[in-house]
Parts: sequence; structure tokens; C-alpha cells
Amino acid sequence: MRLRNFLAAGALILLTGCAALAPHETLEGQGNQASWDAHKTQVSALDGWQISGKVGIRAPKDSGSGTLFWLQRQDYYDIRLSGPLGRGAARLTGRPGKIELEVANQGRYQAETPEALLEEQLGWRLPVSHLLWWVRGLPAPDSRSRLTLDGDSRLARLEQDGWQVQYLSYVEQNGYALPERIKLSGENLDVTLVIKDWQPRQLGQ
Repeated sequence: MRLRNFLAAGALILLTGCAALAPHETLEGQGNQASWDAHKTQVSALDGWQISGKVGIRAPKDSGSGTLFWLQRQDYYDIRLSGPLGRGAARLTGRPGKIELEVANQGRYQAETPEALLEEQLGWRLPVSHLLWWVRGLPAPDSRSRLTLDGDSRLARLEQDGWQVQYLSYVEQNGYALPERIKLSGENLDVTLVIKDWQPRQLGQ
């Protein structure tokens, strides 16, 4: 019985320690917590969208600009880049259990994660899984983040997992305030997104 009590106490301490280390947000800037929470709850409900715009990439080996098309349908995504991006047009698609990259005039490739696939084939260390959140103006929920809010309690700046994300402007679309110009800076890679058309959806309703 004593051993059982000891193990139970140890498990409780372990769980408490894990809870203390749980990811959390550090807020700074002009906005307030309540308004940010309301905005985050509203935008987090978006599980589908169609985006078109422009993308600029600056990396040691590949730099250039091109067009972006992004179709998101809950767990499925179809991201297409075209134009003078150093290696031609590329299409990244993903669904549970299958992630694929197709590069014009080169072939079709698969990997366990979209991050591994882009790094192996294009040399870009781009956090695609985080981009699913960042493109909506939200921090990814699975790691610590430092947020700077603007006067409307939306993200002005985000620091997460070695990346700095600046939100330069927003657009109102269907009652949602969504990022229009985003600049991402990471290790040896800078990405600028200019979204010309936002079509947000709530598919899980």
C-alpha cells in the first residue's frame, strides 16, 4: 500500500510538472487579453480557406518571387507556388498519412512531414505545420510563443520556435480580420506573403 501511495504521489508530481511546462503565450503590446481571446476564438474556428497572392523567398541558394495559391479543407491542404522561385513551380499537398511534393520537370516526392519534404527537395527549412496557424494570424498551439498585439488586439508580431513573424496589414473578409501582408524571418530564410484574395470558411459547423 505504501508503494502504491508513493507511485501515485510520484505520478501526481510528474503531471503537475508537465502542466507547469505546458506551452503558453506571453502577451505584449497595445491590445488586451479579453479582446485577443475573442479574436483568437473566432479565427481558430476557420478550418477551410482559399488564398491567392504573391510570395517572396530569400534563401542562400534560392531567392525570387512568384504566385501563391492555397486551398485548405480541414486536414487536407493544397499549396501551389509558381514563378521564378529558383526551382520552378511546386505543389505541396497533404492529408493524414500522405504528404507529397511535386516539382515541375523534376518529379514527385513523399516524406513523413511537410517540413522534411521541403528541406530535402528545395532546401527550405519552412515550418509548414505552423503556417497553418500563422497565416490566420494565430500562434501555433503546440509550443511557446511571444506575442505583440496591435491596437485592435490582433497580432502585430510573433516569436515562436526560432521564427519572427511580422503582420504588416490586415483585411476584413466575411466578418473576419485576416492577415494581408506577412513577413517571416527564420534561420537562412525570409518569406514575404502578400495575400490578394481571402476566402475563409467554417467547414466543421
